[in-house]
Amino acid sequence: MVGCRLRHVVDNEVNRHAREVVGMPANEVLLTVGTRKGLFIGRRRKGVWEFDGPHFNAQAVYSIAIDTRTDPPRLLVGGDSAHWGPSVFHSDDFGATWTEPAKPAVKFPKDTGASLERVWQLHPSAAEPDVVYAGTEPAALYRSADRGESFALVRPLWEHPTRSKWEPGGGGEGLHTILTDARDANAVTVAVSTAGVFRTLDGGASWAPSNSGVSAVFLPDPNPEFGQCVHKVARDAVDPDRLYLQNHWGVFRSDDSGAQWTDIGEGLPSDFGFAVAAHPHRADTAYVFPITADADRVPAGRRCRVYRTQDAGKSWEPLSRGLPEGEHYGTVLRDAMSTDDANPAGVYFGNRNGEVYASADDGESWQLLASHLPDVLCVRAAVIG
Repeated sequence: MVGCRLRHVVDNEVNRHAREVVGMPANEVLLTVGTRKGLFIGRRRKGVWEFDGPHFNAQAVYSIAIDTRTDPPRLLVGGDSAHWGPSVFHSDDFGATWTEPAKPAVKFPKDTGASLERVWQLHPSAAEPDVVYAGTEPAALYRSADRGESFALVRPLWEHPTRSKWEPGGGGEGLHTILTDARDANAVTVAVSTAGVFRTLDGGASWAPSNSGVSAVFLPDPNPEFGQCVHKVARDAVDPDRLYLQNHWGVFRSDDSGAQWTDIGEGLPSDFGFAVAAHPHRADTAYVFPITADADRVPAGRRCRVYRTQDAGKSWEPLSRGLPEGEHYGTVLRDAMSTDDANPAGVYFGNRNGEVYASADDGESWQLLASHLPDVLCVRAAVIG
């Protein structure tokens, strides 16, 4: 069914670019790229990238987690077979072999009347060593206490009194962001398209909307309690109470774990976009990839540029050295931008053109790692040696 126990060479174009990467740090880095037609895995050893794949051939891979809490790390993948349906797989040998639980890892209880469409997010807890969270479509949160072998529905969020008024966005009704807090296992933040941000401070027993200040220009009331089309949320590496949010329209920052949000989109060529990622070590540093508009989903100005703030959104700078200089149409989706744990940090993104770009110097310069892949849906990276 999976067809992923064999290791493959990606294609000549991918490997050609991999061999040309020079001058990169010696850290060994694992890079996982989920696409519309399988998973590709890259490893950087002594500055040289090597890729293999596709794993899960012909399956859409919407979610990946690299769980580095143990050695070797565990890879978790939300696969989506058109024939067999969605499932969660894991590998403890860097993708050489994969395991699918004997029973569906993520499944809606019969009394909910819902069925799983896909797993949008997989997130190892920052506070509990064996806990992994999953976000799904329909929008729901699941919790695993056995590193992703099995998951249980977090019912209080599923049964939230606002739920009947949640409306699916253009990409569906997905719970696509999960943030845990290393200081407090009971504090969890999630984001749903298009219901907005919700928080729990009691381990999931109760949930409250957390969208004050985030606009919803497409609704009659532009400042509702919930109903915002949040695309992605990231946490600052140094100040865990500081969050960065890319909305359907608008880029926002919170300095109090999401209780209140402030618009920080000034200085960007467009405040529409999908992805946001925080620097893994530096305070006040985050990255976005602006898109022209919801009705024109191409890079802002038709230029392939990442924008970085180093002052928590007071100013933004374009980062384009090494990226295509001419007109470009590769849209970066909400989970298709990531950072690793290296110093200087690696920053990565993939686009719907099937290209994957990497920076090994905090975003100052970029190199093409792979091209001609299927539509890139998600990217995750981590230092593993």
